[in-house]
Amino acid sequence: MRWTNACLQNNGSGFKLGLLLCAMKDGRHTCKSCSNEFVGSYCNVCGEKVLTPGDKSFKSIFNSVLLTITFSDSKFIRTLWQVLRKPGTVARDFAAGKRVKNISPMSLFFVLNLIYFFFPLIQLFNASLNTQLMSPFSEFYKTIIATKAVTLGVDINSFTMLYNLKTATLAKLMVMIFVVLSSLPLNLLYWKKNKFFMDHVGFAVELASFNLFINAIVLTVVVRLFGLGLYLDETILTLFFISTNLYFVLRGSYTFYHERGWRLVAKSAILILFLKIALEIYRSILFFVTILML
Repeated sequence: MRWTNACLQNNGSGFKLGLLLCAMKDGRHTCKSCSNEFVGSYCNVCGEKVLTPGDKSFKSIFNSVLLTITFSDSKFIRTLWQVLRKPGTVARDFAAGKRVKNISPMSLFFVLNLIYFFFPLIQLFNASLNTQLMSPFSEFYKTIIATKAVTLGVDINSFTMLYNLKTATLAKLMVMIFVVLSSLPLNLLYWKKNKFFMDHVGFAVELASFNLFINAIVLTVVVRLFGLGLYLDETILTLFFISTNLYFVLRGSYTFYHERGWRLVAKSAILILFLKIALEIYRSILFFVTILML
């Protein structure tokens, strides 16, 4: 290489020092991750950034964290807007390898999940004991709850507090179970579309992100601002969830799976039913894991 030869000629015995100085003058670097030689601040192969003394400062690290967990990152805002405006687009582009403009569906999901669990008023993925007792298996659950409370030697009020604290922590770790469960019917409904399993998971993750933002975070903020808690019962919440999910599934399936006509409507209706079943199964798993961990 010309620049290497120039360094050797100009620096003689000071081989390593000369090579380094010449590289600095030419703006060349060796990537720390893939060992690729490149010019500029970012590796043209893997995208790794050349660190500078400023990157080691507390301010730089703090800004990086702030951009990740707040709305300061334009990629986060752009990706979220795509999920709301054109459902299925983020998962479609990610599956196709177009990953520069948006953050991944998984990254979006975990950021929203973190925000949601600071304000868990609407019980979507984090199911309190009262929410669990409204499930179809409530009578069976009551027997298990009574037995566990006796074992722990606490009354029902104390048990409820212990349960809610434990299940809130576990839900953060187990929420991906719901995503995987909700992706299973997608594999059956769209098996002719030649999608990979993880493509279906990506679509399910985008759907879960949509639910977190609209049916959990936004709904929680609206309920608290306008004091609508007394007017929200299980029936109203169910109808609201069905309406919002139907919007996403219809538009998302049109974009991601290229489904059309009556098949789009029929498969969307079936998927909504399966989503309800997946949510109940997830909550049941969460219930039993929480009981075991108490």
